[in-house]
Formats: sequence, C-alpha cells, structure tokens
Amino acid sequence: MKLLVVNGPNINLLGLREPKIYGNKNYCDLLRYLEKLQSELNIKIDHFQSNHEGDIVDTIQDSYKKYDGIVINPAAYTHTSVAILDALKAVNIPTVEVHISKVSERENFRQINFIREYVIKSFEGFGIEGYKYAIEYLKDYLNNQ
Repeated sequence: MKLLVVNGPNINLLGLREPKIYGNKNYCDLLRYLEKLQSELNIKIDHFQSNHEGDIVDTIQDSYKKYDGIVINPAAYTHTSVAILDALKAVNIPTVEVHISKVSERENFRQINFIREYVIKSFEGFGIEGYKYAIEYLKDYLNNQ
C-alpha cells in the first residue's frame, strides 16, 4: 500500500508558528513521525509540502495511478481552494483530511471548508497524532475495499 501525505502552507513552520495552537513539534518531527508510522503500519508513505497552491494541485494530479490513498492537510487552502478540491475529485483517490488544530472551533473564516466535500473522513485537533489516525483510517478503508 502506498500513501501520499500532502501538507499545505506554513506546515513547514510547525514549532515556530503559534505553538499554543499547533504545538511545539516542528516539521522535521512530523516527517520522523511519518517514517515511524510507515514502519509500524507496513506501508509506503511519501510526503510533500508546499506553500504554493499550484504545486499542491500538480502533486495531486501527479499522484494519479501512483498512490492508493492521500492524506491531506491543506492548511489555509482548506478555506479557499476550489482548485485543490477539483484536483482531488479529478484523480479520484480515497482521501482523508487532517488538521493539527481544532479548526471547527477557530475563527469564523475557517469554518468554510472546500476540501471536506470530497474526503472520506476528517480528523482535527489531535496535533501531529492526527496524521496517525488519518493514515490508520485510510489503511483500514483501503483494505476493506
């Protein structure tokens, strides 16, 4: 099983950006965590992070027929990007959304979520541990298809 983890803008600044909201773990900690999960769950996990919407869209498009599933933290693009939603729909790969913070309890403008229309499940507010929940859920989903 091969999964792609896609992270949107400012995820590369974990640990620096608003630690009261996002925690003290940095992006390298997240990547090490994904490597650990890859071994524990016996799956292949590739990862990608960009602050640029078009690069995220290109990566999703390039994932077609290469990955069994996608875990995505679109970050701020959650609330603005129809392009990312359309790319996910186009490749039609089972996708789980993850957010480090509890987005549903934050500012009003963060209550708009274009991505949720497509994904099979969303996890929010679990810190980087949410990636584990998302990956485990996606793995179980794919194994039961």
